[in-house]
Order: sequence, then C-alpha cells, then structure tokens
Amino acid sequence: MILNGIDTIMEAAHLFKGKKLGLITSPTGLNKDFVSTIQILHENFHLAALFSPEHGVRGDQAAGAMVETYTDPITGVPVYSLYRKDSKRLSQEMLDEVDMVVYDIQDVGTRYYTFIYTMLYALEDCAKAGKEIVILDRINPLDGVTVEGNILKPGYESFVGNYPLAVRYGLTAGEVAMMANEQTGWNAKLHVVRCQGWDRKMLFPETGRQWIMPSLGVPRFETALIYPGTCLFEGTNMSEGRGTTAPFEMIGAPFVDAEKLAAEMNSLKLPGVIFRPVYFKPSFSKFEGEQCSGVQIHIMDHRTVQPLETGVRLLFTLKNNYEEFAFLPPLKENSRPFIDLLAGDKMYRDENIDVPALLEQFREESREFAKLKSEYHLY
Repeated sequence: MILNGIDTIMEAAHLFKGKKLGLITSPTGLNKDFVSTIQILHENFHLAALFSPEHGVRGDQAAGAMVETYTDPITGVPVYSLYRKDSKRLSQEMLDEVDMVVYDIQDVGTRYYTFIYTMLYALEDCAKAGKEIVILDRINPLDGVTVEGNILKPGYESFVGNYPLAVRYGLTAGEVAMMANEQTGWNAKLHVVRCQGWDRKMLFPETGRQWIMPSLGVPRFETALIYPGTCLFEGTNMSEGRGTTAPFEMIGAPFVDAEKLAAEMNSLKLPGVIFRPVYFKPSFSKFEGEQCSGVQIHIMDHRTVQPLETGVRLLFTLKNNYEEFAFLPPLKENSRPFIDLLAGDKMYRDENIDVPALLEQFREESREFAKLKSEYHLY
C-alpha cells in the first residue's frame, strides 16, 4: 500500500518530541488504519492546539461557515478557527500556544480548493514568527505529472487562488510548500514527512487507498477529477450540482434543454467523457427546490479526460446558447467577480473570446508550469 506522511510519523518522532504541537487538519487526516492524526498526536506527543480550516477539524461545518473557537470534546484540546470573518491566518495569540505547527489534510490537486491556502498562510505565519512547521505529506489524487490550465495572475489573489499555480498543478502539498517557501523568500523552518511508495504517475484508484471525502462537495474520486473544470460554474448562475448526490458532476438550470445540450457537447468528442441529459432538483444552494435540467459528465477514461478543457467547453456552450446564462456579480463592493477569482484572470468575461485560442494559451502556460514545478519534486 502507498503510505502518506502520517503512516510513517513515528520514523520522524524526533521532530515532535518535547514540543507543544498545533495541528491543522480535517476529516481526511487519517492514517491507513483510519486512526485520526488528532488521536495519534494526542496519544504520542504534546498536542496543545487544533487549528480549524473550512469545514472544521472533524468536518462538522458547512462550506463557507465561519468556525468559532471551542474545545474539542474528544481530546479536550482547544480548537482555534482559521476560517474567521476577519482573518484566515494564524494569529500571534495562537502561535504563542505552540512550538510547532503540523499540517495534515488531503488535497485535491486543484488551485481553487481552499485547504492549500490554509497551508500556505500557515507557512508564511510560521516563518514570520520563527516557528517550525511540518507538512505530513499526502499523495496528489490527480497524479503528480499532469498539469492543466493557466497560472494565476497578480492582482487576482483570493482564498480560491492565492499563489501562481496552474489550475491542476501536479504537486503534493509538501511540494507546494517547498516551492512557495523558496520562491517567496519566506525561509520558514519547514519539514516535510514524505509519502512512501507513490509513483507520481499514479491516479488515486491506483494507490490502494480508500477515498475519504475531503469535503461533502467532493464525495468521489471522479468528482475530484472533473472538479478542475466544473468548479468554474460556481462563478455563474448555473447549478454546479450542489444539493444533489453528484456535485460538480451535474451542471444545469431550469432554462436548459438537457437533450440539446448533451447532444451538442457529445458532438465535440471531448476525450474521456460522455455527457448524459439529466433532470435534478437541488435540496440546497442554487435553484433550491426547483426542477433543473442539464448534463451529467461521465468520465469514461481517467487518463485521457481533460477536466479543465471539458469545463471550459461546457461553460461557453451554455453561455453562447442561453441568454439567461450569467456570471455572478462580485461578492463584495469593489471586489472582482467570483469567476475572475476562480480563473485567476478576467478572460472568461471577454465578449470576444476565442475559446480554441484560449485553450491553447492554457496549454502553453501548463507547459511552463510543468517545467518550474519539476524542480521541487520529492518523488
């Protein structure tokens, strides 16, 4: 079996002994035997604090919900929020409670997913405070080779994109941390407890691991695989399938002709996917309780599918065929529309956009990023 960093933590016990530890984790923080990282650190070392990202350390918080400070009922350890209205960073007060910060969360290998920025914020905060930080590394479920999409541009930083990564970046969390630490000049006291046995060409089903939902919006590996493309619909008035059993796999709205859309998308003969007309009624989120029609994206080949290009093609097919289609307005006054933050650019809102040319530009930026990231490969 492929091992994540937590599975070999006792080999790195010298890093933790005699230190007050603060752990950033989530429900994916489990070893191969499904024992939580919280329990392992609590029983073997001095776990002094838990730091909660979006969704909470035990997954009991909804997407976007603000998490307040509380006491973990199982360990009695204080839980401090890293998902507050005023800040998503480690405060000096939090850092005063610990000697070292430990990070253990399963990433999904896509730039929009917020956990990676929780890690990078912590890395920067620890660097400024002179605290050590340890990344218990985990495999990238989308493999460590394939790169897709454009690189985030300066001026478009947010919590869904705060570092110049490609959309599908082909790195582990530990490798991202190493790259950011060097390129930004933070020079944090960074340690990475490596995975073992992972070939970076592996997709998640080839690792022998069980899929643990990193959040309720990503219930299956196939969801994670299509997510680099369909997460873009969060910046539109289309349902991205939240409130159904297939989030990010079903896209639609009450005004869509499902049969026509499926036929048009299938005529593009995009690699590795088939589009099926579907009808659904979200139980929450966009169009709650309303009948929607659209498509479900079925991944037929994990290796040939190009999720970002699939999502972009679907987005512009809908935009060009339905006058009801719209990009959502900015969430706050004077902020950028959410689609720009997801894209790391404003190009999706360009009325004169040439989609084939845009995708070729993405491929070129992907090639550039693939060269850059190879310098930080641990595996």
